[in-house]
This record gives sequence, structure tokens and C-alpha cells, in this order.
Amino acid sequence: MSAPQARRVFLSLGSNLGDRAATLAAAREALAALPGTTVVATSGVYETAPQEREEQPEFLNQVVCLDTRLGPFDLLAECQRIEHEHGRTRELRFGPRTLDVDILLVQDVESRDPELVLPHPRMLRRAFVLVPLAEIWGCARGMGELDVAALAAQAAREQPLRPYLAAEV
Repeated sequence: MSAPQARRVFLSLGSNLGDRAATLAAAREALAALPGTTVVATSGVYETAPQEREEQPEFLNQVVCLDTRLGPFDLLAECQRIEHEHGRTRELRFGPRTLDVDILLVQDVESRDPELVLPHPRMLRRAFVLVPLAEIWGCARGMGELDVAALAAQAAREQPLRPYLAAEV
């Protein structure tokens, strides 16, 4: 039996507690270390105001493109493990967090499972997802026809974000 074929995946990373830039860097390294997984591209990092619950620190956000042989639910378990290893707790929905890793899109996969809805149900309304996704959308395959650049431009007009220029991102 042959190994499963790698699928292209887009993930959103976010952090608003602790050393946010270091946490995103560590998350990228942890994702790259997953079995059967290669990081294809990473967007720039953006600083954004919190949404839903506004009384919390600003976020750093980034989108990462992977090729992985992990199935979507195995990838979800690994993302949650990485979050947990970086101190993520789930006490308050949309609350502050050391690390958030969301699966946005998986090549040729749609899911309505309550544990993993794909495409991500809120991604098309979030500038902090769409703007970095647009940077690396050229890597997309099997994701359907989305005008990510236009969606990103519209979202950015309504939800300000700025490039995060740190020496060690």
C-alpha cells in the first residue's frame, strides 16, 4: 500500500500573548517538523486589532502554506497539540491566546463536520486571514475559484492591519 498523496493546505497562525513573534516562529518550526509535511510558503506577519472581544492585546497573524500527507483530522489534532505545547488554553471563545492555529483550506476537501469545517467558516470575513493569504495564494491548488486578492482588498478597507516589521520574525 502506498503512502497517501500530499495535499496542499493553508493555515492561519495568530498570537496575542507573550513573545508573539517568537511563538509564531516556533509554530512554523513545529509545523515543518510534522511527519510527511513540508512548508511551501509563509506570508508576512501582520499586526491586527482583536475582533469579537476587543479588550485584549493586539495580534500578530500570518498564513502558512503546507504540503502534508496527514489527513485533515490528523492535521487538526497536530495543530491543537502545537497550540497546547505553546500554552494555549480554551477558556474564553475569541479571547486572548498564546497561539491559534486554524486550518483554512485543504486541497480538494470540504467538510461540515462540527470538529472541522472546511473551508474555514469565518476566513472570508477576516482581513487578518485574507491579506496574508493573498500574498501566497499563488501556491493554491485544488482550492476552488476564489478571488482572494479582491476579498483581501475589501476586508482591509474595513479592518485595518499593518505589516509587522521585527528583526526576528
